[in-house]
Amino acid sequence: MKANYYPRIKDLREDKDMSQREIAALLGMKQPQYFRYEQGYRDLPTDILIQLAEIFDVSTDYILGLTNNPQKPKDLKK
Repeated sequence: MKANYYPRIKDLREDKDMSQREIAALLGMKQPQYFRYEQGYRDLPTDILIQLAEIFDVSTDYILGLTNNPQKPKDLKK
């Protein structure tokens, strides 16, 4: 099954009024590489998925489309 996170990461980026170049810089890559993730030409590596969740302050499950609730899970260490 092909992941369907591509439109979600684009929407999250646009909601933050950020460019692909800005997100790419935060991820330590060039804009064309990030473009490939956002357009679905390349699958997101786990480390990039986690960084995007932190940048957008959402859960990884939300980015992956496993839930429509963007909130991160509660801290389990409590």
